[in-house]
Amino acid sequence: MSGCGAEKGLMSIDEALELIRTQPKALKTEVLALAQGLNRYLATAIYSEVNLPSFSQSAVDGYAIKRSLTQLQDVCFEVIGEIKAGSELDYQLADGQAIRIFTGGKIPEGTTHVARQEIVQVESDKIRLLEQIKPHADIRFTGEEVQQGQQLADVGQSINIGALAALSMAGVQRIEVFQQPKVAVVITGDEVAESPEDLQAGKVFDANGPLLKAWFKDYGIDVEILHIVDEAAQVTACFELLKYTYDVIITTGGVSVGDYDFVRPCAFETGFEQVFWKVKQKPGKPLFFAAYQSPEQDHHCYLLGLPGNPAAVYVSMQIYGKVLLDALQNQRQAVQWFSAILTHELKSDARERFLRMHAYFEQGQLKLQSLAKQQSHMLSNLMQANCLVRIPANIPLNAGQEVSGIFINN
Repeated sequence: MSGCGAEKGLMSIDEALELIRTQPKALKTEVLALAQGLNRYLATAIYSEVNLPSFSQSAVDGYAIKRSLTQLQDVCFEVIGEIKAGSELDYQLADGQAIRIFTGGKIPEGTTHVARQEIVQVESDKIRLLEQIKPHADIRFTGEEVQQGQQLADVGQSINIGALAALSMAGVQRIEVFQQPKVAVVITGDEVAESPEDLQAGKVFDANGPLLKAWFKDYGIDVEILHIVDEAAQVTACFELLKYTYDVIITTGGVSVGDYDFVRPCAFETGFEQVFWKVKQKPGKPLFFAAYQSPEQDHHCYLLGLPGNPAAVYVSMQIYGKVLLDALQNQRQAVQWFSAILTHELKSDARERFLRMHAYFEQGQLKLQSLAKQQSHMLSNLMQANCLVRIPANIPLNAGQEVSGIFINN
């Protein structure tokens, strides 16, 4: 078989992902206020220092009552006070007594039930229960959700909004997390247009710079975008400067075998060692991954060289970029691929492909609809795409066959 897809020495997608997932050395840790921990990865497990709830409380607006007998319907109780949420009043109920209580209010001593107000008839300073209720009804007991000393979160867990809220409720104020990588983005090439007039000179508008800046913002990292021309001296000087102060360098363009593709040779000149180059995939075959270790200090810098075509940049960041950034924060789980059903035929290709598709549920099945304009220089179908789908090499696919992919929400 001929063609670029059959080129010898190409690495498989899974082999490349495994190297990016396992080789980077995790960054150091830092302690942050919980409020600053959104989307960070925990470096230490968290255990609750309190019970949740920390005291028994009412689950409804109603009445705390004490009744030694099982019969409650049509029984009257004397109301002796009121407890609001946050109240420090201490009451002790005797048999046949009730206290008006609101949701979150502390259950007074002696309480056997809480009767929600919808089943209570108020009669002056007494109440009558209109229904029978079970013992301990509508009481949230101390520690029923979380026991003191119980593990709340494990090492490696991502602090999403729900986790942040749950930890806040348990009184957690500071967390230890892995540092986020410091990232430099280098856009190479002489063809980027500065104005509409530049288009007439054979240039193109820059999609990669805005794409990557937005991608990193969504991930939670601010990056500086650098533009350099296709000159070996400038590329070398750029890498020499960045490798000491950044954990990751992302480049676009200049990783193939053209006369002006300087990323690989300049990386080698500045001390980077190749981990892999060229993956049997489409788009993004010339993907380049290299590592630098400073001999003077315990510092590593990783270079992920992306092809220049914007679709290849987008796909490579969604698949490989996220794995690299996560690995540096000691998050080394393999990519979780979903399975879904194709709704149409697909021709075979010599390389495994990532196609932009639209996934939707129909009659309980996740189905996939391919989108037009899949070439690596095209981005317009990202307006409709919500997933990237892996299409195996050298196999024509029929409607109804199962394939795997990942969802994209950015």
